[in-house]
Amino acid sequence: MEALNLLIYPFLACVLLILVHAYFGVHILERGIIFVDLSLAQFIGLGIAISFLAGDGPRDRYILAFVFAALGASILALSRHISKFVNIEAFIGVLYIFSLAASILILDRTPHGLEEFKAILNGNILWVTPSEVFTTFVIYSVIGAVHFIFRKRFFSLSYEGQGNTLWEFIFFLTFAIVLVKSVQMAGILQVFSFLVIPGLIGRLYTKRVGMVLAIGLLIGLFASLFGIVASYRLDLPTAPLIVASLSLTFLILLSLKSLTAKRLSKS
Repeated sequence: MEALNLLIYPFLACVLLILVHAYFGVHILERGIIFVDLSLAQFIGLGIAISFLAGDGPRDRYILAFVFAALGASILALSRHISKFVNIEAFIGVLYIFSLAASILILDRTPHGLEEFKAILNGNILWVTPSEVFTTFVIYSVIGAVHFIFRKRFFSLSYEGQGNTLWEFIFFLTFAIVLVKSVQMAGILQVFSFLVIPGLIGRLYTKRVGMVLAIGLLIGLFASLFGIVASYRLDLPTAPLIVASLSLTFLILLSLKSLTAKRLSKS
């Protein structure tokens, strides 16, 4: 019973994370800018790193994270314009490398730089509190409502390439706001895996958005449950276990799909 009480909130947090990131993942996969989540999350992490250096508390940490989220959203809102001059994935990679290098340089000057760097990468989802889960639910619900109301505009942006810079900014800003909460709770590694892998798994079997989300959510929940329980039992970092189990699940399903396709082609 004690273990159940401890693990229920990390699992609920993973449910929320998978729901919102699998949805954004559908858009990101369709746009072909796979590493935008990793880049934007690390850019937000740069803001968090600066807050560690300044010695500010959690409130100031959120403020700086939101500032960098808005700045990152502004940069990525110009991605279609930038793609006219340079490969957009390369540009996103440069943004990530800059953010990572700057974060390392800043955290090197803090008293607990290594631990703080690990916190940005791995988060601390095993020790998430009920109030954090509720706050996350509220934030994600607001973002979800915005995307439901304006779903035609957002899907036109991703699937048809139609829309102006303002709507691009709104898309990336809402995505960045989600990442601010996600990164501080679960870390960059887990957030990136939840964005990309559930969508990839779903797209192995269908192209219908609703079914992709349903399949990705189901597989993601099983992988998260395994990672959380294994982390608790084996005293290992939670986020890397969840990422590893989700990645391994994808690779196994991809292999099975490939073998099935080969058998069908021969018959």
